[in-house]
Amino acid sequence: MSPELDRTRPVWRQVAAVIAARIDDGSYPVGSRVPSVVELSTEFGIAASTAQKALTHLKTEGLIRAEVGLGSFVEERPERASGGDA
Repeated sequence: MSPELDRTRPVWRQVAAVIAARIDDGSYPVGSRVPSVVELSTEFGIAASTAQKALTHLKTEGLIRAEVGLGSFVEERPERASGGDA
């Protein structure tokens, strides 16, 4: 089930945060397709424009990339401050 959304805060930010958390926890691994606008609208019970705004934000943040006609996919990101290499 989808998480409960707080309608007193921007819904698109909450949806973007859920998708980002799923990327971080490996639910959506690098290279995998993330849900479409229609799928997000259905899952969260939100308008398509709200779902699109969440995906656009994730793209701007570098978490996903959009491929015309194919969908949006999790982008590979360099590890930051996670230790290991000096």
